[in-house]
Amino acid sequence: MLSYFILFSSSFLAATILPFYSEFILFGLLKQGEPAWLLVVVATAGNTLGSVVNWYLGLYILKFQNKKWFYFKQKQIEKAQVWFARYGLWSLLFAWLPLGGDVLTLIAGIMRVKLITFVVLVGIGKLCRYLAVVYLSQFTFGF
Repeated sequence: MLSYFILFSSSFLAATILPFYSEFILFGLLKQGEPAWLLVVVATAGNTLGSVVNWYLGLYILKFQNKKWFYFKQKQIEKAQVWFARYGLWSLLFAWLPLGGDVLTLIAGIMRVKLITFVVLVGIGKLCRYLAVVYLSQFTFGF
């Protein structure tokens, strides 16, 4: 049970703006013989919920844009909004990407994407990511 909690937690953290990776834990648990389908469900749930945190941050982040400490410049925000408006909701299927995926989920919050739509699209992408890890783990000999 602890292994699943660790996998869920690492998957959750990996989806936030914190630099964290859950694939190594998933891979290790697969090699220990844990059921792949259950690991994929746990990792997908954790990673999708972590993305929801970013979505919520996006909902409220612009309230702080006039503060000195605010990280993003107005031009960066506008550029991100234009990009998201151009490529639309379907880009959320790529929220699993290590570079840019977290930003996509934050922008989705800024753009006020409906939560249910967000969860479905992000969840599909994250599910595919973990299914790929399971599939690729079959080809590691001796690890």
